[in-house]
Amino acid sequence: MAWYDYKTGLPSILTVLLITCSCTPFESPDSPEQARRQAFEHPGLMQTLGDLEFMKRKIEAGEEPWITAWNNLLDQPWSSLDFKPEPWAHVVRGSYGRPDIGGSEFSASGYAAYSHALQWFVTGEQDYADKAIEILGAWSETVWDFQLNDAKILVGWSGSDYINAAEILRYTASGWEEKDRTEFERMLRTVFYPLIKDFFPEANGNWDGAMMHTMISMGVYLDDHGIYDRAVDRYLRGAGNGGLTRYVYPHGQSQESTRDQPHTQMGLDYLSRTAHVAWNQGLDLYETADNRLALGFEYTAKYMLGNEVFTYGGPISPQGRYRFRDNFEAAYQHYHYIKGLEMPYTRQAMDSTRSASIWGVLTRHKGPLASSPALMGPPKPSTQAPEAGARTGPTTDVPEGAIVVGPGGSIQDALDERNRTGGGWVILEKGIHRLPEALALHSGVTLAGQGLETILFLDPEQVRRHSAAIVNAEDDMHDVTLRDFVIEGATSAGLPDDPNQGRRQRAHQLNPSRAGVIFAAQKHGQMRNIRFEHVTVRNHTHNGVALYGAANVSVIASDFSDNGSSVVPGPGLQHNLIITRVTGCEVRDSRLDTSPWGSGIDISHSRNVTVTNSEAARNRLSGIRVTESNNTRIAGNLTEGNGWGGIVFDALMEGSDNIEILENLSRNNGGYGIDTAGIVYGTRKNNTLKDNELPSTGVSEIIQAGHL
Repeated sequence: MAWYDYKTGLPSILTVLLITCSCTPFESPDSPEQARRQAFEHPGLMQTLGDLEFMKRKIEAGEEPWITAWNNLLDQPWSSLDFKPEPWAHVVRGSYGRPDIGGSEFSASGYAAYSHALQWFVTGEQDYADKAIEILGAWSETVWDFQLNDAKILVGWSGSDYINAAEILRYTASGWEEKDRTEFERMLRTVFYPLIKDFFPEANGNWDGAMMHTMISMGVYLDDHGIYDRAVDRYLRGAGNGGLTRYVYPHGQSQESTRDQPHTQMGLDYLSRTAHVAWNQGLDLYETADNRLALGFEYTAKYMLGNEVFTYGGPISPQGRYRFRDNFEAAYQHYHYIKGLEMPYTRQAMDSTRSASIWGVLTRHKGPLASSPALMGPPKPSTQAPEAGARTGPTTDVPEGAIVVGPGGSIQDALDERNRTGGGWVILEKGIHRLPEALALHSGVTLAGQGLETILFLDPEQVRRHSAAIVNAEDDMHDVTLRDFVIEGATSAGLPDDPNQGRRQRAHQLNPSRAGVIFAAQKHGQMRNIRFEHVTVRNHTHNGVALYGAANVSVIASDFSDNGSSVVPGPGLQHNLIITRVTGCEVRDSRLDTSPWGSGIDISHSRNVTVTNSEAARNRLSGIRVTESNNTRIAGNLTEGNGWGGIVFDALMEGSDNIEILENLSRNNGGYGIDTAGIVYGTRKNNTLKDNELPSTGVSEIIQAGHL
């Protein structure tokens, strides 16, 4: 029974009949794409006309907190009518502002233009409109390009200020002449947009967030749905570190939480601004991924207020803790007063910045609304893989007769001794265990650490060729357990100040080929009874964990993330977890995330495999890929933010049958949510698909419309 006609690439007649006549529909929320083609509302960026009039009334009445925010605005040097724009033809801004030729002037003029446009609206005095028009004209007539490292982020930061000023001027009786508006539009289309249209997925996510905000603002101002759609697509399904589900993880941690808190706040702020513009245009991006942005704000505010939070991928950074930006107003206003979510930490953070606030209060704060709903609790984190990976130790009791190895001791000698005595435990103490070569694991051994502080590190000074940290000593290895430690794949055992820099470096093809665990037999079922429990395997350029030819494998509450680069034999061939020619495998409560060039888990030529209650997110390819396998059960998993599909079955083989795909949540992926083209016989039930990219043929929309 074939599901596709491979000559046309379309579903077979049998497929369409079965799905349209006998299937119960999936949950199918209104697509954001359906809401985009309405006429844009003007003004409609950070403030609609109603918002501007509301702000004006509050200022004229002298009400708090608006009057304080207004006075704060007037106190800025760029709010004075004496402000003089200093435009440059070639704006040069290097990394961290070194060098800075025209960059500071560009940002100051953006603030000034927006400030004077607001002053024009509130006071009605023409001098303020004229000043804003002067600033926009000066830069429109002068600037040619932006150069060096920070060019994109500079336009992301400040471009939206120019556009917000222009939006107010254009849709009020400001006297802005058509020829000057045309010149400003030319600057947007020929200078700003070409620079930011492809974003910067390799950078930390605050970059794409800033560019999204400027781009969505540009789309509205220009009445250009193509530009607007490009920004919305990036928010929903961004590549690299861009996009909401790429930047804010399912438990609330942000991509930059382990870097520092100022950049984390910046990233959240620009995502919030993007959602705010979309909301003013009738599109709710705030609700994306079950109010994920609210979860990110609460997590970050909770930590910054002095509370402890769970993090993975390294400890959360204390840099910038207790230093709050003026970017919590919008999140609290929307999620608390409009959505009815309790946001206690965001409220405290907002209160701490209220007296110094400018833009947060003036552009987004309204306070309680007549239509505010009843409160329904705080935003909820994901329930998949809540404690995956090595934990805070000590986590392993030392059984009688165990061999204990400290940092600097020979783990291999201990493993060989266990082999001579018929098996048993080897306990690794806390610390960094530098390995001069791969550990060869024998049958009957349990290798256990003391949690996150036990780190196995393949010494790059001694191992310069391809190697793995742990391999099987015999082809028929059996009855082994690995638990409660970290295998670090980076070439430095210390955690970097900016984890994204390490990922970018490891993704390069010319890096040394370093794997975590490779257990390889020579035939089906030759190895057996292999168990991983609370193991973290991270940052390897080759596979994180690869299992070939085993039977009865368990991967329980483990974290295999940031593995699989483009090293030889090439990109797309290494993954966080690869399972091939395995019979009987359970993957449960585990995290399989952020492979730079591969998938979360790749299953091939195997049978009796189950993957349950696990998270496979932000991988370059797919979250979970299955090919040429049968008796496979994929149930209760979260697959989101992957570059291609969430759950993919991509080979139509005679043996690819008895597949169950049950109660998974697959969302915000760059391709299919669940692609079942490679299944011959199977069952699919109660899966939720949302905000995944659909091919233009519409095939996946038909395939995803019911149960198989």
